[in-house]
Amino acid sequence: MSRPDPADERLAGLRQRLQGLAYGGDYNPEQWPAATWREDVRLMREAGVNLVTVGVWSWGLLEPRPGVFEFGWLDEVMGLLGEAGVGVDLATPNAAPPSWLAHEHPETLPVDGEGRRIAFGSRVHYCQSSPVYRHYAARIAERLAERYADHPALAMWHIGNEYGGFGCHCPASLAHFRRWLADRYGTVDALNDAWGTAFWGQHYESFEHVGTPAARSRLFSGPNPGQLLDFARFSDAAALECYTAERDIVRRYSPDVAVTTNFMGSYKNLDYWRWAAEEDVVSLDMYAGPRDPDGPALAAYNFDLMRSLRGGRPWLLLESATGRNLTDGRNYARPAGQLQSRSLQAVARGADSVMFFQWRASRAGAERYHSAMVPHGGTATRTWREVTSLGRDMARLADLSGGVCDRAEVAVVWDWESWWALESPDHPSNDLCFPDRLLDHYRPLWEANVAIDFVRPDGDLSAYRLVVVPNLYLVDDTGAGNITAYVRGGGHLVMSYFSGIVDEYDRVQPGGHPGPFRDLLGIDIDEFAPLEPGETCGMQHAGHAGTATEWQDVIDLAGAETIAAYADGEFKGRPAATRHHFGTGTATYLGTSPDRETLRRLLLDCVTGAGVTPVLDTPAGVEAVRRRAADGTEHLFVLNHTSDEVTVGLGSGSTVDLLADGAPAPVGGRLRLPPFGAAVLRDAP
Repeated sequence: MSRPDPADERLAGLRQRLQGLAYGGDYNPEQWPAATWREDVRLMREAGVNLVTVGVWSWGLLEPRPGVFEFGWLDEVMGLLGEAGVGVDLATPNAAPPSWLAHEHPETLPVDGEGRRIAFGSRVHYCQSSPVYRHYAARIAERLAERYADHPALAMWHIGNEYGGFGCHCPASLAHFRRWLADRYGTVDALNDAWGTAFWGQHYESFEHVGTPAARSRLFSGPNPGQLLDFARFSDAAALECYTAERDIVRRYSPDVAVTTNFMGSYKNLDYWRWAAEEDVVSLDMYAGPRDPDGPALAAYNFDLMRSLRGGRPWLLLESATGRNLTDGRNYARPAGQLQSRSLQAVARGADSVMFFQWRASRAGAERYHSAMVPHGGTATRTWREVTSLGRDMARLADLSGGVCDRAEVAVVWDWESWWALESPDHPSNDLCFPDRLLDHYRPLWEANVAIDFVRPDGDLSAYRLVVVPNLYLVDDTGAGNITAYVRGGGHLVMSYFSGIVDEYDRVQPGGHPGPFRDLLGIDIDEFAPLEPGETCGMQHAGHAGTATEWQDVIDLAGAETIAAYADGEFKGRPAATRHHFGTGTATYLGTSPDRETLRRLLLDCVTGAGVTPVLDTPAGVEAVRRRAADGTEHLFVLNHTSDEVTVGLGSGSTVDLLADGAPAPVGGRLRLPPFGAAVLRDAP
């Protein structure tokens, strides 16, 4: 018999502690006098808050001078929260080193690619390779763990905050990079082979001769692509070392308490597949703009990604915005009522929490105009009314805690290393943006209410009817073989252009493009023909006239058939999209970026061909998602992301809406939702 996963056991303890879904946000009591703390606790009870993150930015107050610790204020806060039944997600405060550390040890400050040292005065002002920084960060983490490991308010450990993985170019980072390369390659000859240093005479005689890929004058050409890729890998690994060092410290003192750190979703610098394996639970900070028309789709794919990182287990939404947020460049207000549907979207897609930055709006600092659960206007505000209403919704859905979403029938391949390589310079087009292309592929599936998981190229694909592979520029032999075997065994595949081009060292695959996928796709790509920004080319698909943008592959058929063709220009009549029967499966290839409607038609044709069943047919802008409670009871979330009232057909069967005020209300075959309204339906008893 296999032993239970310790992470699952820790999370079971967290769920028992919270008795339902987590609801709350970042709490920064150090910004307020002690009298406000008591008012905060009273309001938390009123709003239904049961978990808050504390201490993220408090290093300078906990250790105001080197080795001088002042925990009295935090003792009081922890006591107040514990007495009120509010759990604490206690943070190690390494994201904001104190001014004395920067002053006494300026070598802990990072250096950018231009050789400029970053000064104290914002946040994340540290070099993640600095042994001095790591020493002091570990010391404050240990003091916190010693003091609070057995505190009754402690519910979870929160290591750091939004690790960045920013590459530093200081002497400590350079020495660390060289050690990392020596561990990775073993010999400098192996490094020379991987990086192709015979080109431009870049051969290295020693690891000590290797530098970081710092900025170079425009008089010279770009850096070595293999060096750039390995520096991205190294920067990710250095940040992860910082996280695991502090995680191991707190685990020594409280081995049964769950540990997390907050991810930033589709964030480029960190390979969250690797990070998720080091956490007990994946956590996310998500700030989709309230007026962004792609906001719901953007949030949905980030939520699906977080759920997928640990194989479908529940995850935590640790930060979001009740209203305005500062990520849009313009501080738009959230439309009335939108908070409910946007927040419950996370729960529908596997989150065991809805939490916000922050509890009480700050009077000073860079984010003083960021929204909060308690705005500047206090409880006499629409935001507060919506916050307390959402708290009641979360309580009604308590039985979903620990429940999972069913395995989707469609998987989308996501690989961070391919992303890093795809967006490096010196390509046929330097305009390719992986998240944009990913959203292009995800959006039509989301709009059709097709459930989606994300997978690595070498992940288990056997359970999926359809696998979508957007722009997998870099792939190793294992990943390529895995995708090929999936189709050979009967799977349906959609792959887009500039895939299979380079190996894991960013070296071009031999034998022509698309490298290891030529036989699978039944094509040869004669050349790449990127389009100018704003340039389009007509294309025809199944009688539909569309346009091609961004890119054109010049495709020679080698067994595949044309399913869409260019309608004008130099390549008129040549394939724009192809289909090939390979083994007992089918592979569809997109040699361009079609316009939205054409891409929707192409992808939904593949959905139908693969036998994929959408969750529910709904009007445009209405999302339908299924999630099961821990006891297996199925819940159907229906979320209206539009500013109009809508009616959704549900078919036969008797259901109840768990969000109705009072007792769950019966729902017939048609469901009416107000603007930005939400319903969570369960079979009637």
